[in-house]
Amino acid sequence: MIQYRAVKLYDWNSIEKEQMNPAFARQVIHGDRMTTARVHLRKGAIVPLHEHPNEQMTVLLEGRLRFFSAAGEEIITAGQVMQIPGGVPHGVEALEDCLALDLFSPVREDWVRGDDAYLRSAAG
Repeated sequence: MIQYRAVKLYDWNSIEKEQMNPAFARQVIHGDRMTTARVHLRKGAIVPLHEHPNEQMTVLLEGRLRFFSAAGEEIITAGQVMQIPGGVPHGVEALEDCLALDLFSPVREDWVRGDDAYLRSAAG
């Protein structure tokens, strides 16, 4: 007999918004194999150059973001998705107030542990 796990419903309105610094806040859901974050960036917010082993997909819902890496830079607008392979150093600047969904696989264990000082000290 096949055993199915129960599905789970989340509501962004009931997930605490964590203010990482004056220009960056997030709401986070950790699943079994991935992390999903709703990211709120004020115009001028900077996420400094960093890297992680997780593949990342950023779905921009509102605003404009400038991604930068050793490969150059790319500006994305609402409705676009940026894929960042694991291990690639990258950073972000909010060119406008932004709302994004960040999807990570596997789970961002550094976020689970709170080892994300680069987000807590970044400012815009």
